[in-house]
Amino acid sequence: MSKSPTPSERERSDAAARERERSEQALLPYRWTQTIKDVDVTVPVRGTLKGKDIVVNISKTHLKVGVRGEDPIIDDSLSHAVLVDECTWTLETTSSSSSSTSSSPGTSKEINIHLDKSNQLEWWASVVSNAPYKIDTAKITPENSKLGDLDGETRAMVEKMMFDQRQKEMGKPTSEEQGKLDALKRFQQQHPEMDFSKVKMG
Repeated sequence: MSKSPTPSERERSDAAARERERSEQALLPYRWTQTIKDVDVTVPVRGTLKGKDIVVNISKTHLKVGVRGEDPIIDDSLSHAVLVDECTWTLETTSSSSSSTSSSPGTSKEINIHLDKSNQLEWWASVVSNAPYKIDTAKITPENSKLGDLDGETRAMVEKMMFDQRQKEMGKPTSEEQGKLDALKRFQQQHPEMDFSKVKMG
């Protein structure tokens, strides 16, 4: 029987995994962040480009981003469906220090794409299905300030998801399984004359 890792071993393992994820994500031709409700993608491009030079096509399940007349930077199925009418994109000028793709001294530009998730109660492991690197969604811990932006019902669902993920990692029962165990325990206390030795939960 394998021995469970100690808290310090688990912490070192998690830190190494986070560093590996950061390194892998840095190799992508774009940056991305997410909340439980949406995804933001930033694609660095040359500082000489104008809006008419940019191609951004967003459908419910597909994303295409690039420069007109050139190979697409992104052209793939999305990991999950989005609400197309709520999705937007802009081309913005940034300082040259944030991008190495600028051909104009002192300035560069970024395509900023905002995607609203269709299912606003799930984390994405990647922006597109065929991304070479994906993140471990079980390790996502949203900031308290982000949780505070959610309505009460959504926040409760997110907190439940996070609790269940942590419980599964530790080999402990989820909130639903724990509820069943608690109900069984109460029933056992109310009916001590009954034999529950063969009861299976699941």
